[in-house]
Amino acid sequence: MPNVKIYTTPPCVYCKMAKAFFQENSIKYEEVDVAGDAKARQEMITKSGQIGVPVIDVGGKIVIGFDKGRLSELLNIK
Repeated sequence: MPNVKIYTTPPCVYCKMAKAFFQENSIKYEEVDVAGDAKARQEMITKSGQIGVPVIDVGGKIVIGFDKGRLSELLNIK
């Protein structure tokens, strides 16, 4: 299983949806709140070119937003 890291902010609805999806499918993930962490925010922007969340890193492959189909594909969820 690839490492999963999700860059979030507290009010983000799509971040909550992505985390619920991970929990429903027993996917372990690391959450990084970029609202108060400038270093993490810069890391997210460098990886993705995006300032919006969620940005999800699945084993080095970047998913912008909550793209359930792409996440399912990368995580082999049927």
